[in-house]
Amino acid sequence: MPTLTTLKAATVQFQHQANNKHYNLLIMEKFIEKAALQEVKILTFPEMCITGYWHVPKLTAAEVAALAEPVETSPSLMLIRSLAIKHQMLIGAGLIEQAEDGQLYNAYVACMPDGSLHTHRKLHAFEHPAISSGDGFTVFETPWGVKVGILICWDNNLVENVRATALMGADILLAPHQTGGTDSRSPHAMKPIPLDLWAERETRKDEITAAFRGQSGREWLMRWLPARAHDNGLFLLFSNGVGADDDEVRTGNAMILDPYGRVIEETWAAEDAMVSAELDLTLLAMSTGRRWIHGRRPDLYQILTQPQGYERDAISARFSDEIP
Repeated sequence: MPTLTTLKAATVQFQHQANNKHYNLLIMEKFIEKAALQEVKILTFPEMCITGYWHVPKLTAAEVAALAEPVETSPSLMLIRSLAIKHQMLIGAGLIEQAEDGQLYNAYVACMPDGSLHTHRKLHAFEHPAISSGDGFTVFETPWGVKVGILICWDNNLVENVRATALMGADILLAPHQTGGTDSRSPHAMKPIPLDLWAERETRKDEITAAFRGQSGREWLMRWLPARAHDNGLFLLFSNGVGADDDEVRTGNAMILDPYGRVIEETWAAEDAMVSAELDLTLLAMSTGRRWIHGRRPDLYQILTQPQGYERDAISARFSDEIP
């Protein structure tokens, strides 16, 4: 197969419905067909988009388990997998996984053109005590000669995770999220966006646009997403929920970044949307971050694997109002 110099990719933001897999899959199918018409080869949907997201902390453990599906026999993924084969597309989708040992995971599955599946389990899961955190990185080959990695939401906030994924050879990072408009508890980070602003978005378009582009949306993302792409020399496909998600408002901001951390395509629309772009794969080899990785001095980095004594589980770290 000739070496490709470009690859069409797309990323989606959409407002899912809690517990309504049928509705969510219908929306996803529409976007998949739209992407197929544009000859997209890699399509990224948001975190837990099949099951719904922020209602999950309010469920009982039994209710969370009832939402979960084993990846290999998942009725939901059966549809996505069939469409990946039909359109010869890599399609990434999020759900709650029921593992063979009974553990539950916030998982993201890349359905491949040949019908195979690659599953990433969120490394820092905080959505429910019944959901376990994964313990491995996910990087895999694609039919187009590039390697793809997956990190879910908060996984991307810890710089070590993106660097490890890059060191495993990832050229493109799928970064599915449910973020924006949440109470980060940090004084100068994200803050909640009023639910009534979303409900009245048609008559308050300037306000909702300002909110989605402001400190709880795009402005927040621009503080760190470009650095993840630049410092590791990879393309980054950011997908996200949009609109009311239980008692929070997701800000969408679907975007595609190149290995220099530059935004190629993006949206701040307060609606379901997809953005697509041709990835210029020739940018990878000489990108600054990728070149600088060759100057690493691993002998200096032992501290990165040594516990410092203040480590916490994901839930207490995420929701703590105190720094020890």
